[in-house]
Amino acid sequence: MSNKHQLFYNFTSAICRHLHPKDSLFAAFQVLESHIPIDRTFLEAYDFDLGVVHVLAEANKNGGVQLDRKVPIGADLKRYVAARNADIDSPSVLIINDLTNNDVARQMVLSYGGTLDCSIMVLNPALENEVLGCMVIICESGYKYTDMDAEIFALLDRPCAISISNTLKHRQVLYLQDLLAEENRMLQQELGADANSTIIGADFGLAPTLSFASKAAQHDSPILLLGETGTGKDVIASYIHNVSARNSGPFVRVNCGAIPESLMDSELFGHEKGAFTGAVGLKRGKFERANGGTIFLDEIGELPLAAQVRLLRVLQNSEVERVGGTETLPVDIRVIAATHRDINKMVEQGTFREDLFFRLSVFPIKVPSLRERKEDIPALLDYFVKRKAQLLKLGQPPRLTPSLVEELCQYEWPGNVRELENVIERALIINEGEVLSIPELKQPNQAQSMTTSNSSTPDNILSLDDAIKAHIKHALAFCNGQIHGNNGAAELLKINPNTLRSRMRKLNIPFK
Repeated sequence: MSNKHQLFYNFTSAICRHLHPKDSLFAAFQVLESHIPIDRTFLEAYDFDLGVVHVLAEANKNGGVQLDRKVPIGADLKRYVAARNADIDSPSVLIINDLTNNDVARQMVLSYGGTLDCSIMVLNPALENEVLGCMVIICESGYKYTDMDAEIFALLDRPCAISISNTLKHRQVLYLQDLLAEENRMLQQELGADANSTIIGADFGLAPTLSFASKAAQHDSPILLLGETGTGKDVIASYIHNVSARNSGPFVRVNCGAIPESLMDSELFGHEKGAFTGAVGLKRGKFERANGGTIFLDEIGELPLAAQVRLLRVLQNSEVERVGGTETLPVDIRVIAATHRDINKMVEQGTFREDLFFRLSVFPIKVPSLRERKEDIPALLDYFVKRKAQLLKLGQPPRLTPSLVEELCQYEWPGNVRELENVIERALIINEGEVLSIPELKQPNQAQSMTTSNSSTPDNILSLDDAIKAHIKHALAFCNGQIHGNNGAAELLKINPNTLRSRMRKLNIPFK
């Protein structure tokens, strides 16, 4: 066997022997050092979508090291790789004996503490007519690489390309394993939370609603939950999933009002690697994650018109397409949507698509407000006092007096169950005795305080801007400064979060 054939055989056996790139590269280093002067070697992959050289591993005489370093791709390297892809039979080895004229090589050498008087050879192997990356060897002892060295190095084109390809595939498998494990943890948490949830009022005020929901759950038709904010539409959605045939599958919640419009498509439908700036890897969207189960689209009225079109396509065709992708992926899901808005009015105004409304409202279910089921308030009070006391680690929860229960039953609860929960939590935090007291509800409510009495004079009547400003500040105080999302001021005021921020700027109301 000739020396060239022996080198090719030994190098191929070495670089393909191990699973991890640091071990493969060290084995390859030991083969190369008997044929070419070498002090260091690097294995790198090109990512032109992100515009970086991904350094995968380094090896020297002391062993191999796995790396995860990214170096920007220079214009010279882009032109070189483009020319090599266009002419795959062109020389695959680049000699760099003067680093002052090569920004990428100089930056790489300086990043690991090397000196600029070294000599470098870069092998750009091709696999299936495409350059995936490179193998870099460096001599720091003063020797300058020659064309004869490049000819020897070029013999290793094929095994080097296979090694880079295998390394990238191995990293993708590890990434997908981590992604799957993370999704499994998330879904187990969600399923565990659903399993431990309690529906207060199932035998009284919510009984008709749950009866209708049970019938709807036996079919896969979309369901639209209607009701004021804070009524527990998410609890009803979870109940429908749990009593349906899909209860062994995932239950994925999506708050449409909390996702920025620029990220809506990526969150719902996922994206491919390099689809946009920052898309460093493949991401599965909410619809893919809900495959085989249920997706709950809360605050569907906040969905932009462009996203409504794509959602309608998913409902009609039962398939999604990731951002930046060309492949359509089939999905088997039940869609439950919810909103506190007047959808019929939105359809008339053109802010919600009529065809999507008809598609979602096959089974419309009205979730009653708390003032419509006041018989549930005593049970809700008992539940929240015990649960919040446990979460706040207060020990023995304070007692509820009949007079307090009666007072709370007389209150109108504009914020519904969520307001009741927040009031109880706040009362427990400030309560000091064995009997629970709620001083907030003894004060006049906001609507009464803003209503002009018969004794009002022009001097004590607020301007419209001042009245709006006071009302927004009251809502912010009630929501602890939170603007968007669940328990946010925008939700309480039934206004788009961006509209609320714009009005706050106009009225000089500070916010984070």
